[in-house]
Amino acid sequence: MEDVHHYAAYTKAQQLIKWRRYKEALKEAEQLISQVPEHPDVFALISQIHLFMDEYDKALHWSNQALKREPQHELAWFVRVSVYYYTDKDRAFEEALQEALRIDPYEPHYYYLQANMLNKKGRPKQAKTALSHALELRPESPLYLALLSYTEALLTNFEDSARLERQALNNNMESPNVYFFLGLSSGQRGEYKLKETYMRNAVRLDPDNKQFQDEFLDALQHNEKLFKICLWPVKYLRKMKNWQILLTWVVAMLFFRPLLILFIVLYVLLHWVTKAIVHVKVFGWGRRGV
Repeated sequence: MEDVHHYAAYTKAQQLIKWRRYKEALKEAEQLISQVPEHPDVFALISQIHLFMDEYDKALHWSNQALKREPQHELAWFVRVSVYYYTDKDRAFEEALQEALRIDPYEPHYYYLQANMLNKKGRPKQAKTALSHALELRPESPLYLALLSYTEALLTNFEDSARLERQALNNNMESPNVYFFLGLSSGQRGEYKLKETYMRNAVRLDPDNKQFQDEFLDALQHNEKLFKICLWPVKYLRKMKNWQILLTWVVAMLFFRPLLILFIVLYVLLHWVTKAIVHVKVFGWGRRGV
């Protein structure tokens, strides 16, 4: 069979994907089926378009169609791994990831997704290992550097986190995801003003992303003067080891219990008060949010 990549519709669909004109790309790909009805590349292309449109069930269906015809199709496996990642199907994600890495061990994005999943599970050490593999394959990637900066911050390696942040910024080409992870990184280090700047840029570049919006509002809240009153002890806690935090908590419970309870009550109260203040500043009165 003639290579599907020679068809003008395939090339046009790929270009439309780059321009994020996904509905038009889908029409081109569906038209291509009439020309090459059993070609796995076409099915994989359609699955990729549905992935970008956040239509995960359809993306998985079409990737399965491609894999029935070519079990080791790289794009189809990439879509399958991505669908399981975005739908939080951890076990299916891990199984698909191992098979995808066997087929295409030089795809760095797999290690990036794995690192993200590990961070969500509270396993930053393993995430750091996964990111080292990604950066071996693509050492200048600002996205991978930004995620590693966040991972180092989770590990309380703040100097390494700041260094990686600078590297990511030097390589960044206005990517909202890079700004997002740099925002998480600076927030983890307690640099909330910097977090606000990064999250503002992420929202500017991708205004419809709910996670970006929430983190931006969180940064605004942390920069409210009232909230900073209760944040000053946290700055010191971030620099302490786990055993030191535990010891401090035990001592506080034994000897300063009334003050500790008062602090917790004030913290909760100021959390909701400043949350309301930020909400009114951003959305005005009478609006529930984005």
